[in-house]
Amino acid sequence: MASVKSVALLGLALLSQASAVKLLSTHFSGKIYTLDLKFQSSTKATLKVVQNITACGVTPTWLHLDEETRTVYCIDESWLNEGLGSGNLSQWSVGRNFEKTGALTLTGSTDTEGNSVHGFTYGGPDGRSYIITSEYSPSTITTYKLPITSHTKALQKIEFTMAAPGPRPDRQDRPHPHAAFTDPTGDFIMVPDLGADITRSFKIDQKTGKLTACPAIASLPGDGPRHGLFRKAGRTLKYYSLNEVSSSVGVYDVAYPSHSYGSKESCLSLKLVQTLSNYGPNVPLGNVTVKSAEIHIVGNFLYASNRNDTTFGFEQDSIAIFKIGTDGKLKFQELTNAHGYYPRSFNFNEAGTYAAIAGQTTANIAIVKRDTKTGKLGPLVANIVLPPRGMYGGEDGVSNVIWVE
Repeated sequence: MASVKSVALLGLALLSQASAVKLLSTHFSGKIYTLDLKFQSSTKATLKVVQNITACGVTPTWLHLDEETRTVYCIDESWLNEGLGSGNLSQWSVGRNFEKTGALTLTGSTDTEGNSVHGFTYGGPDGRSYIITSEYSPSTITTYKLPITSHTKALQKIEFTMAAPGPRPDRQDRPHPHAAFTDPTGDFIMVPDLGADITRSFKIDQKTGKLTACPAIASLPGDGPRHGLFRKAGRTLKYYSLNEVSSSVGVYDVAYPSHSYGSKESCLSLKLVQTLSNYGPNVPLGNVTVKSAEIHIVGNFLYASNRNDTTFGFEQDSIAIFKIGTDGKLKFQELTNAHGYYPRSFNFNEAGTYAAIAGQTTANIAIVKRDTKTGKLGPLVANIVLPPRGMYGGEDGVSNVIWVE
């Protein structure tokens, strides 16, 4: 008969094997890392590098995972105007052996005009026939037909202009599109424009992938929209805008032309119904020393990362937690430790039980447990540093992290 100790050790080994999962992270030094996360218990795990490759341009900044096709798209922020060479858009396959080896396979790559900071697939009969990228300083969005090959060229490039600088001329000197993604119907593209204080909207031609501009939606002056997402609960459909410059979240009612969810006619519209600081309801908007980075919703909770607030001590920034009410509006809950400095990116696993947080300047990936009932984050379960660390305010350090399950 096996001893109690041997049974316990066997159980621990099985837990570790069954609870292993992979993550991908990009670093502004030019690398894509595959990370292996293995749990010893629900509050203790190891995180280690199993692969690092240099094949996504000079400064890879964003990863987009198509879960259906197991394809990862890597977006490079390099820009000729900054002396870093042209940009790059690459396509990677997450093969059958990925869970064991963590190895990605490059299936396509092409040069771009550069300074792309985000990428998202859209359009066509499968909803993933094209990819759109957002170029921050060139003030453009660019679309490409998929799959990516060495001969891929831009399908459409749209350049934005504005009459005068915004309320924060140091950040709003020109249009700065920071993301592009579809609405729930897949018929519209939304583009938060940090520089112009608007969220741009485009109707998609599903056959050609071409975009046609719809009326833009204004945010509050000085908000600086960076990212956004939709949430549908029952008959309630809301759009949530993460505002980088004002460090806030804007809540919008969503209406389609027929006033019914899912209409494909004409353009959708947004109406601002709430703006709430990432630091609570009584905190004024627009602290010039901090800036928000990314937004996610899990269940009835919304999370927004804050950079350069050091709320939890030296190089320990925060993530704001909001509770989403039945009407879709937000109620501030608390700030929680991001366990790193400049949390540029964070993501949750499919079960919503853990968060992976990328500290850009500290160049670390922190794994934090999430309470599915209360929405609270913590404790810290695992942490790894991916050198070199970044410089304050620089485009260096860790840029993105995603789960691959």
